[in-house]
Amino acid sequence: MRPGDVDDEAPYARAGGRLPGDPVPDPGLGAAPMPVPPVRPARRRTPYGRTFVRLLPVLLIAVAVLYDLFTPRYFTAGPLWTAAPLVAAPLYSRRGTVLTGAAVIATVIGLQLSKGVIHYVDSLTELITIATVAALAVFVNAFVRRTDERLASAREIAEAAQRAVLPEPAERIGGFEIAACYEAAQADAFIGGDLYAVQDSARGVRLIVGDVRGKGMGAVAAVAVVIGAFREAAEQEATLEAVAQRLERALAREGTRRDGLDAFEGFTTAVLAELPHGDGVVRVVNRGHPPPLLLHADGTVHPVQAGEFALPLGMGELGVWPDRAEQAGFPGGATLLLYTDGLSEARDAHGRFYDPHARLAGRVFRHPAHLLDTLADEVRRHSGGGTTDDMALLAVRRRP
Repeated sequence: MRPGDVDDEAPYARAGGRLPGDPVPDPGLGAAPMPVPPVRPARRRTPYGRTFVRLLPVLLIAVAVLYDLFTPRYFTAGPLWTAAPLVAAPLYSRRGTVLTGAAVIATVIGLQLSKGVIHYVDSLTELITIATVAALAVFVNAFVRRTDERLASAREIAEAAQRAVLPEPAERIGGFEIAACYEAAQADAFIGGDLYAVQDSARGVRLIVGDVRGKGMGAVAAVAVVIGAFREAAEQEATLEAVAQRLERALAREGTRRDGLDAFEGFTTAVLAELPHGDGVVRVVNRGHPPPLLLHADGTVHPVQAGEFALPLGMGELGVWPDRAEQAGFPGGATLLLYTDGLSEARDAHGRFYDPHARLAGRVFRHPAHLLDTLADEVRRHSGGGTTDDMALLAVRRRP
């Protein structure tokens, strides 16, 4: 059964979820312990391609042996013999590379002895060439191992930065089930210019999803500023409109410390939401961001549109007017989906956008993690396995 079907019994592990080894977060304030939905293990695919590559040095040796056995003695499999240790260098450990080179040399000597050509000059030259290449393969292996160690260290640093800048929200806060997902467009990247955050407060659970203009470390620095300001303002400010103004001032201060184009054109599109405790409503302030979608328990979907258009955060110099929060019903069993344009602007091979409103209509998801996992999987298939923009997803379900 496909992940989006109504009869799915439980959510499965979502992409971009909690990093391995992270502790399971405690329930939010005021949340009673609830059973964790069972997680369906993902099906493992046999890595046939990887297995073939790992066996390639052995296959090269086997083909070279057959070539030497079934061709005249003045034919040589020298290219195959030299290729085997070179292919083994980036694939195997140092010991595996040495053993591959030794196996090649021993096999060549054995074949030359069986043919009675080991005393020929050409055979001796071939043997010396193979031994030289095998020795070079050991040096190549050492270089590759050092490079892999540096990459592993950089990956650990990136994971630590993600936990610090974009931590995974708790699965349950204030009676709401919450799931978040981040899909970076750049290969092996962990965080970019998209952001999300969840903060419980005395006035309800407050959320933000945003998209910082630009890429690289400058965008990551702006993400850190927005999330830090949001967490502080969400606890202190009495209204969602005041939270948005605090973010505006924080980005204005950040802009004075930035150089180049970002100092004048830096901005962040964002949507802020507030879920009051005990009230079946949601309040939304939208600053130039795609509107959230409200998925009802019967499968109907409708966007939570802003009554008035507003400029993104950080563009206060172009116009100042008071923020106004829009209020909509948020009944039990419904799910609020906040996302960045990496979802709605994902294109297929024909240039067609992925439309989350149309794709989700008529479908029911029993847990936010199930919803996000389905969206991430469908976007990857829609875009052919790769996207051109980061994608941040945040889903909140009010328990019936």
